[in-house]
Amino acid sequence: MSDFLKFAFEVISQVVYNLAGVLAAGFKLLVTGWRDYFTIFFTYFPTVGILGKILSVLLMVILIAIPVLAVFLLVRTFVLRRRLKKDKVDNAELYREIGRLNRQVLNLIDEKNKILALKVNTMGGTERIPYMGASALTDDTLPTVGNVTGHAGVAAGNANLNTAQINIAKGSFHTEGEDGTSPEENRFPKLALVDLKYKEYVPPIFDDEVTLEQVVSGYRDFACSQMHLYYTPEIVRRFVAGMASSKLLILEGISGTGKTSLPHSFSRFLENPATMVSVQPSFRDRTELLGYFNEFSKRFNETEFLRALYEAGYREEPSMVILDEMNLARIEYYFAEMLSVLEMPSHDEWVLDLVPTAWDSDPKLLFDGKIQVPDSIWFIGTANNDDSTFTITDKVYDRAMPIELNERAAPFECEPRGTCRVTSAHLQALFEKAKQDYPITPATQAKLEKLDGYLQTRFKLAFGNRIIKQMHDFIPVYVACGGKELDGMDYIVARKVLKKLESLNITFVRDEIRSLNEYIEKVFGKSNMADSKAYLNRIQNLF
Repeated sequence: MSDFLKFAFEVISQVVYNLAGVLAAGFKLLVTGWRDYFTIFFTYFPTVGILGKILSVLLMVILIAIPVLAVFLLVRTFVLRRRLKKDKVDNAELYREIGRLNRQVLNLIDEKNKILALKVNTMGGTERIPYMGASALTDDTLPTVGNVTGHAGVAAGNANLNTAQINIAKGSFHTEGEDGTSPEENRFPKLALVDLKYKEYVPPIFDDEVTLEQVVSGYRDFACSQMHLYYTPEIVRRFVAGMASSKLLILEGISGTGKTSLPHSFSRFLENPATMVSVQPSFRDRTELLGYFNEFSKRFNETEFLRALYEAGYREEPSMVILDEMNLARIEYYFAEMLSVLEMPSHDEWVLDLVPTAWDSDPKLLFDGKIQVPDSIWFIGTANNDDSTFTITDKVYDRAMPIELNERAAPFECEPRGTCRVTSAHLQALFEKAKQDYPITPATQAKLEKLDGYLQTRFKLAFGNRIIKQMHDFIPVYVACGGKELDGMDYIVARKVLKKLESLNITFVRDEIRSLNEYIEKVFGKSNMADSKAYLNRIQNLF
C-alpha cells in the first residue's frame, strides 16, 4: 500500500508541476513576456529596411490585439451575465419568448393581408387593398375596396365604363330573379363583362372563298411583312394540318425558333388575338386553369384561361389559348380533365363543371353551372426539353400533335399582306373537304401496313387507333396546304410512332435501328421518309 501511495504522489506531483508550468508559461506569454517582445522589437527595428519596419509594426499590433480582444470578450460576457442575473431571474428565456412573439405577429399580419387580398380579388375589384400594417391586428371587420380606397377612386379609375361595368368591377352587379325575389350578386364578374362586351356585337364580314393553300401562303406573307417573323412553308403546313388532327398542339424545339410567336402571329392573322397563359411550376390541378369557387365570399375566382374559353363561345373565328412553357409542371395533372373532355366523340359532351348549382345571375353561356368547350378553340402549348421541365408523357403525346421547330427560317421579302377573316366553321369545312379530295392512297396505305407489321414483329410497337385517325386527318390537310402525301406520313411516323422507341431497351434499340432504317428505305424508297431516317439516326447517336 505504501508503494502505491508513493506512486500516486509522484504522478500527481508531476501533473501539478506540469500544470503549474503551463499556467506560468501562459502568464509569461500574455503578461510578463511583453518586456522580452519589445526588447527583441527594438533590437531589430533600427537595422531593417522600410518594408521590414512596416511589417514589424503590423506584427506587434496583431500581438497586442489578441490579448486585448480576449480580455474584452471576457469582460463583456461577465457584464451581460451580471445584468441577466441582476433581479435573480434568468431573463434569457424571456428574451427568446419575446422574439418568438414578434415573429408570430409578423406572420399574422401577412396572413390577414392575404385574406384581404383574396376577399377583394374574388369581389372582382379593380383596386388592391394597401398594406394594413399594425391595424391588421386590431380591426374586427374585413375592409373593402370602398372603405379603404374610397368609391370615388373606383369611379374615377373606371370613368370610361358604364354603370353596369363599374358595378361589376366593385363586385356588386345585381340581376333580378325570375320570380321577383331579391337580386343576387354576380359571382362571375369577368364573364359578366364578356357578356356586356358582346351584347351588341356585330360579326364582321368573313372570307368564305379562301383555301388552305392560300391560308398558308397568306400567313407567311403576313408574318413577314407585318411582324417580321419568318417561317418555312413546311412548318406552317404542319401547324395547319395539326389543327385538323387535334385540339392540342405542342410546339417543341430549341429556344429562339419562334414557338410562341407562331400561334401568337397566326391568331393575329385571323384577327382574333390568342390568350397567353404562362404555366407555373406550382400548377397541380384544374383550378390553376379554370379557377375555383370561394365558399367564403360566394365568388368564383376566375382566370384568363376561363375568360378565353368563355369568350370563344361568342366568336365565330378560330380562338387560340397559348400555354407557354407548358411542361414546367406536369401536363397530365393540371390539364387532365381537358384531355379527357377533348377525347369525347360528341362536341355536346365537351362540358366542364364550374359550380354545383346555377344562379339566375350567372353569365348567359353557362348552363347548370357548366361551361361548354367550343369547337372553335385550340390549345397551343410550347415546350422546352431541359433540366427545369418535366418529360411529356405518352398519354399527352398520343392526344396532341407535336410540331418541332429546331431551326430558324431564313428571312425573305414579300409584298405587304393583310389579315384573313375566316370562321372556324369554314376552316373545319376545308379540313373535311381535304379529307374527301386527298385521302390516303391505297399504295401508301399498304406501305404503312407493312411498316406496322415490321414494328409489331421486331419492336412490339403498333399504331393505335388514335394515331391512325390522326394520320387520316393530318395527311389530307397537309397535302391540301401544298405538301406531299409521303412527307406528311413521314412526319407522323417520326413524331408519333418512332418516338416510342426512346422508352425501349437501349441496347436492343441500338442494334435494331440500322435494320429498321434499311427496311424503311426498302418499302418507301431511298429518297423518301427522310424525317424518319434522320430521327432514327439521332436516337442511335443518343444511345
